[in-house]
Amino acid sequence: MNTKEANNKALALAAFDAAFNRRDPGAAERYWSPDYLQHSAHIPPGRDGLFNLIASLPASVKYEASLVMAEGDFVMLHGRFSGLPGPSWVVLDILRIVDGIFVEHWDVIQDEATRAGSRSGLPMFGDRFPD
Repeated sequence: MNTKEANNKALALAAFDAAFNRRDPGAAERYWSPDYLQHSAHIPPGRDGLFNLIASLPASVKYEASLVMAEGDFVMLHGRFSGLPGPSWVVLDILRIVDGIFVEHWDVIQDEATRAGSRSGLPMFGDRFPD
């Protein structure tokens, strides 16, 4: 893996931790472009849409990454948002990074299956089912 891809992976992990776990108000300016394009069906447009959503989440919501992949300007994070009212979400986030800042985002979000709801018998995230 080249240095650009390693840096982009580290950047994505740091940004998601700052935004979703530490609720760092400066994260928007550090990690997300003012011209940020949001392709998610669940998040209002732009950087403000994302950070208004984060501000509205219960303090119990936490983000945990399990797999990070990078190629060129793109990073994919496979993660879990827990502490939501209802089931946790297992999410694949795809980010495009230019000059060390997020410029574009796509996601796929799915409620995390319980042991009883998993037809494969395997967890969707990590090596165990949610409590």
